[in-house]
Amino acid sequence: MASTPAAGRQTGSQVTALRAIAPARSGNIFEETIECLLQIIRLGIIPPGQRFPPERELAEQLRVSRATLREAISELQTAGWVNVRRGRGGGTFVSRTPAGGWAHSPAHGDDAGFSAVEVEDTLAWRRVIEMGVAEVAAGQDLTARQRGQLAEAMDTSRQSNLAEYRRLDSQLHLTWAQVTGSPSLVRSMVESRTRANKLLERIPMIEPNLAHSHEQHQRIHNAILAGDAAAARTAMAEHLDGTAALLRGFLAEP
Repeated sequence: MASTPAAGRQTGSQVTALRAIAPARSGNIFEETIECLLQIIRLGIIPPGQRFPPERELAEQLRVSRATLREAISELQTAGWVNVRRGRGGGTFVSRTPAGGWAHSPAHGDDAGFSAVEVEDTLAWRRVIEMGVAEVAAGQDLTARQRGQLAEAMDTSRQSNLAEYRRLDSQLHLTWAQVTGSPSLVRSMVESRTRANKLLERIPMIEPNLAHSHEQHQRIHNAILAGDAAAARTAMAEHLDGTAALLRGFLAEP
């Protein structure tokens, strides 16, 4: 089973993922900070009931000012996504039951149902982005530190149970994107995972599929470490095809 970090302590995968979801700095930094925080919550990087890093650390990891971060957190508290507690043991905690439920947010609106077109659009987007990320990651001259980050994310994901799998799966995929060295690919991976998770939230977790997914993750991981771009791309395609089959079966409507 994957262990839960002690209160206030982050895993290396969480730190990597938080830095990956930094605002794009297009000029709308406040709005982008809110979007980033919502993505962190929706992807389960900080799970329900767990505390965000202290304000100073979080601002540094997201590369925004503490004033901007404070304003964004205030808005999310008003909307019910986080709870801010004062005093000893306080901080900003992800709500267990956000306002409107997990399927609704001010950034994404109502996603109660999906048409076949919407499902296929998301799957096509995910296939292009995540196969490309695997290929580019495998083409990098990885440092010892990056290899350590990949190994930690892989080990953490492999030890996950059904309840934790999806958020740790997201952290693993974001770590692969991070080692590409491309901010654009990282942002694209964040969008891919966010869109995919909105679909995955609607289908049951299946134990045999979990075991199969761990095996596929290992093949992707091994190919990236070996610098085999073609194998990494092929392994990612097989992984995505399995998930796509489940999503089509459960969600697609004529």
